[in-house]
Amino acid sequence: MTGKIDWVPIRTLARRVLEQGEPLELTDKVHALLRRSAREVAIPAKDVEKALHSLPTATALLRKISRRIRVGSRRLMDAKLRADRLSDAGNLKGAREQIAKALAVEVVPLYRKHAKKALANLARLQKVATSGRVDPKLSEHSQLFILLHRLDQGKHLKPTKGMRAFLRHAAAEVGISEAETKEDLASQGSAGALLRKIVERRRKGRRRLERALLRMMDLRDAGDLEGARQQMRDLLAVEVVPVYRQAAEENLAGLEESPPTS
Repeated sequence: MTGKIDWVPIRTLARRVLEQGEPLELTDKVHALLRRSAREVAIPAKDVEKALHSLPTATALLRKISRRIRVGSRRLMDAKLRADRLSDAGNLKGAREQIAKALAVEVVPLYRKHAKKALANLARLQKVATSGRVDPKLSEHSQLFILLHRLDQGKHLKPTKGMRAFLRHAAAEVGISEAETKEDLASQGSAGALLRKIVERRRKGRRRLERALLRMMDLRDAGDLEGARQQMRDLLAVEVVPVYRQAAEENLAGLEESPPTS
């Protein structure tokens, strides 16, 4: 399969026909869309051609394509979320099992590709867990938690040039000053303390943002825009992690643009 996959047209067609009840019109354009989309979700060409002979079977084909896209997406997303939680807890074997289960039943080539990539990244992450050396091709977040797990097992951070650069960048991402970072990188023991500080700021900031967003949405939906805005202001008063501050500022700006309730 070559070319970029675009499922917007087939999703739009499925919504119109399967959800809104519009009749399916088997034009040349629709024939081409169904053939292409069926190929992208691994439905055999002979089954497709047979289905295109009548409206009922073509509609059934559209339903099958739509279901493979929807179910596969949900399955992969759920597997990745479970794998991420297990990985953050240091359970890489469990994380691999979650992705492998999804891959074992998936037929859509795009989702299989993403699942295989996730497994490859977990294999690279296992090397980080074993060696204690960071991998520039992996996400910073995943490696922080694996390195913390190593610390909890009594293993020290290796003060290599790569590790120092990794920690400096990770520290800046959570709002730790250069001076504080330099001091913490002065020794192996304090480098471990810096890692713990980085992870703790990430954890607390993410939880704080999630709670504030939930409260904001509840108040907004209840028509209390000022109360919703205050949730973001309260968050900004205590948050130091730049990415979480940016999220709060963007949400606050969106609320400020909202018209007052009558």
